[in-house]
Amino acid sequence: MNAAYRNFFGFSREPFSANLEIKNILQTPEIEAANDRFHYAVRLGAIALVTGEIGAGKSTALRWIVAQLHPSRYKTIWITASSGSILEVYRQILAEFEINTATSSRATLTRMIRKQISELAQNRKLQPVLVIDEASLLRLEVFAELHTITQFEGDSKPWLPIILVAQNSLADNLLHRTAIPLASRIVARCHFDSVVREKMEDYLRHHLKIAGLKNNPFEEAAVTAIFQGSGGIFRKANNLARGSLIAAAAEQSQTVNVEHVRLAASEIF
Repeated sequence: MNAAYRNFFGFSREPFSANLEIKNILQTPEIEAANDRFHYAVRLGAIALVTGEIGAGKSTALRWIVAQLHPSRYKTIWITASSGSILEVYRQILAEFEINTATSSRATLTRMIRKQISELAQNRKLQPVLVIDEASLLRLEVFAELHTITQFEGDSKPWLPIILVAQNSLADNLLHRTAIPLASRIVARCHFDSVVREKMEDYLRHHLKIAGLKNNPFEEAAVTAIFQGSGGIFRKANNLARGSLIAAAAEQSQTVNVEHVRLAASEIF
């Protein structure tokens, strides 16, 4: 599909894009709640859990929150989880410090991570924060060991808070017996759910505005169709809204109706 629809409607940039500048992220009550819990966990050097449906805005919220942290006070270590072993997680963390190693020794890797965290906390006076995105992919064996890198001076120095960002299934995994040492460090939880129609309309208007469109081309029924078709999930709403704009432009229609949304829905899952 070409970008002719952008000229047709007068957009200055691609609408409903996931690649938003931080300043353009819509600050919802859910983001504010996540921000409060984030800072609470960081202050205590503990763990916070951020869950939600795929595409509900978890990672976007964390991007906004992390962007507010002043680099003179905080060092964010952001990794994306996989189904690999704890060794892979350790190597990812070290890579954020530009340290690459092929060692398979858990003890060596743990020692290297602790050295970097101690350097930040004690010598550079920076607060490290480990964010693990897609944490629901982590193996149970990883949950059993991950807490060990947060232990400094007999667990008396809470220097490494962890923010786990994941789908809803993560909460179930943390109930497993082997995950108890990690789960016991969780002090705050935040959940991103589907939104109601009113919030979906606000979301659509916001994205139209930051893409350079002052007027709203979506009929009320089309907004309802996007809300229902997306299940109140932002990522799917983005695809439906953009697709329905393309369908409307193809018919040279300046308004987006239910049929255009239906056509867009036939293109996505």
